[in-house]
Amino acid sequence: MRDLLCALCLVAVLEGLWLFAAPGAWKRAISQLLAMPDRQLRAIGGIVLIVGLISLYLVRH
Repeated sequence: MRDLLCALCLVAVLEGLWLFAAPGAWKRAISQLLAMPDRQLRAIGGIVLIVGLISLYLVRH
């Protein structure tokens, strides 16, 4: 449970870092995401999810 909380805190730090360092780029990225079809966003999300799970497995074992 502690590892999960640490991971969530790290996500918050990284998200905040992007907003703090480059708010304009973040706004442009969000507007581009809003223009993308849901199917394409799901495909990208699935790929990122799989890559993240594989990376986590490799790091932890």
